[in-house]
Amino acid sequence: MSLGGKWRIVAMPDFPVDYPDMVEPAYILFEDKGGGEFAFGCCTGHIWEASDTDASSIDFSWDGSDEMTEVGGDGSAELQADGSLHGEICYRDGDEYSFTARRWTSSTAC
Repeated sequence: MSLGGKWRIVAMPDFPVDYPDMVEPAYILFEDKGGGEFAFGCCTGHIWEASDTDASSIDFSWDGSDEMTEVGGDGSAELQADGSLHGEICYRDGDEYSFTARRWTSSTAC
């Protein structure tokens, strides 16, 4: 299964339960050509270097902003047997935040 595509971040145990969705629904997106983006809480990031999305795990570098402060770092994610994605987003200053994500599914209300 490819890791490419959009994943909904459903848990970030290092934060209060409502923090990840503070501004918008938390997510991470891996594009096929090594790019992507993510958002959680007040942090947004642009993934500019990622390993192969066709593997069962991925490593990436990113830069972005957190509460209007420039930040960056690296991260990783690994596909689990239940289809979820477990990973970490790491800041250059040493903060590391784990996450669990599930494939983004859209639904339309009637």
